[in-house]
Amino acid sequence: MAASTGHEEQAQEQERDPDRDPAPAPVRRPRGRVAAAVSVFGELLITAGVVLGLFVVYSLWWTNVLADRAADRQSDDVRHNWAREATGGGPKSFDPADGIGFLHVPAMGGSEVLVKKGTSTSLLNDGVAGYYTDPVKSALPWDEKGNFTLAAHRDGHGARFHNIHKIRTGDAVVFETRDTWYVYKVYKDLPKTSKYNVDVLSPVPKESGKTKPGRYLTLTTCTPVYTSDYRYIVWAELERTEKVDKERTPPPELR
Repeated sequence: MAASTGHEEQAQEQERDPDRDPAPAPVRRPRGRVAAAVSVFGELLITAGVVLGLFVVYSLWWTNVLADRAADRQSDDVRHNWAREATGGGPKSFDPADGIGFLHVPAMGGSEVLVKKGTSTSLLNDGVAGYYTDPVKSALPWDEKGNFTLAAHRDGHGARFHNIHKIRTGDAVVFETRDTWYVYKVYKDLPKTSKYNVDVLSPVPKESGKTKPGRYLTLTTCTPVYTSDYRYIVWAELERTEKVDKERTPPPELR
């Protein structure tokens, strides 16, 4: 009992004397070099993850926003020119660099795609499709014979052909010009081929099973999604044409 009382008195005395030295703090040992290296490496991984995430957002979202804006602006210009020409306010001519018409593929979602001359990256990045001028020159829909060959991005920059894999044999593909609707019917696809396979663009695409000249349409884009290792191909053949009326009433395939 006496010893306990002594300890209690000593504790009370320390509480009453604030100037008395406190108990010594525990000694902290410096971190080892391995622990420090692991910490730095972890921070670098976090930073790299953030940068990678921002790049993905830019590639798969922001480029689509920019491409949609550019495509909408260019499409409006083409339709405005068509309307002006129809009312006699301008010449009945067009510049392929501005756009020759609009592609409609219900199986891919139904939104129209402006088609322009060329397949350069800078052109396709505006959210449009382009017809080939190299390595094989594309025919145009109004040509009597040939293969109308188109390319567009599958991801990013508008991703106009993102859903190309949803197209099935027998589906309709419609191309709209100022005066005419060109209605094609899909007859074959090739889910994967080399990006160097230019035979798919031939005037008579024999790889699709055709052996005689006709009026064909070929859609091309990269595959698998988010890569550019291979090409996805869809072939269609012209089934009929319809004249565009004053109201621009679409053919039944688009209603």
